[in-house]
Amino acid sequence: MKLTKLLTSAALVAGLATSAMADKTKVGFVYVGPIGDGGWTHEHDKGRLAVEAEYGDKVETVYVESVPEGPDAERVMTDMALKGADIIFTTSFGYMDPTINVAKKFPKVKFEHATGYKQAANVSVYSARFYEGRAVQGHIAGQMTKSNTIGYIGSYPIPEVIRGINSAYIHAKEVNPDVQFKIVWAYTWFDPAKEADAAKVLIEQGADVILQHTDSTAPQAAAQAAGNVITFGQASDMSEYAPMPRVSSIIDDWAPYYIARVGAVMDGTWESVNTWDGIGAGMVGIGEISDAVPAEIKASALALKDKLADGSYHAFTGPVNKQDGSAWLADGETADDGTLAGMNFYVEGIDGDVPQ
Repeated sequence: MKLTKLLTSAALVAGLATSAMADKTKVGFVYVGPIGDGGWTHEHDKGRLAVEAEYGDKVETVYVESVPEGPDAERVMTDMALKGADIIFTTSFGYMDPTINVAKKFPKVKFEHATGYKQAANVSVYSARFYEGRAVQGHIAGQMTKSNTIGYIGSYPIPEVIRGINSAYIHAKEVNPDVQFKIVWAYTWFDPAKEADAAKVLIEQGADVILQHTDSTAPQAAAQAAGNVITFGQASDMSEYAPMPRVSSIIDDWAPYYIARVGAVMDGTWESVNTWDGIGAGMVGIGEISDAVPAEIKASALALKDKLADGSYHAFTGPVNKQDGSAWLADGETADDGTLAGMNFYVEGIDGDVPQ
């Protein structure tokens, strides 16, 4: 009789534990870089930790880092879905088709794809208006350069990156008509060696300001070693390099979005949406502008940030021509989101071709 009671109690405890696990919302994250990259993936993982802090034992989060874009990503997403994920965040542009493919196989699982444009009934897309932050960077960079040469490390020639180059150039040129941009394409999101080499090449070409759309701190270190070169943090503050060479940064704050979307799964209100927020909504932050920047430049940069935030100014406001001199935006005209989302051209004044 005692043995029977003992077995019954053990079964009850096991059942309660299984029930508790089943009640948890399981949240998956697929990362293109390591969580210690100091940039893009680091900020996404801060968002994951914010979900845990918000919901406690009501959620279980899992992640896989350094997942290449392509078939391997599809394998990782499939494994997460098979292991019971309720929602999966896929956090790089190249995960777009794998996300769509896996979502078709698991219609009850919710998917959220960062920086892409393909939606489905169970696939949302989300991104940030990074180009607003690039406008502020360009405004500072154009006034800080002494050589009038600004270097830009591009990752891949996709609209998101091209928008950033154009926005930074427009706002650098606005405050310094003599400024020139030199662009090196690294063809990677995260590869410290390649990123450092790209920075060194640009510095050798006379750039005394380096902007980057890659995810490691290697360009910061290369600039620091060179001396008299300024940089801007990418995706994360990278404040360990402040006040020089890093004089400010773009910070991606994903936490509020992740908390809201997980909450929507938990309360049954989740639906497929397309979110594209910027400085005003807090998804794009401007890191502290260091004392290496003169006070008057800092003040004008913060004023520009405020105008972008309240919507009184758009980063792409005419007159602006395309690189070939053809008209794009008339005086006072602003770019529509459709054109920005598919941007595949440089604006007038940028040398070189957009890689195909």
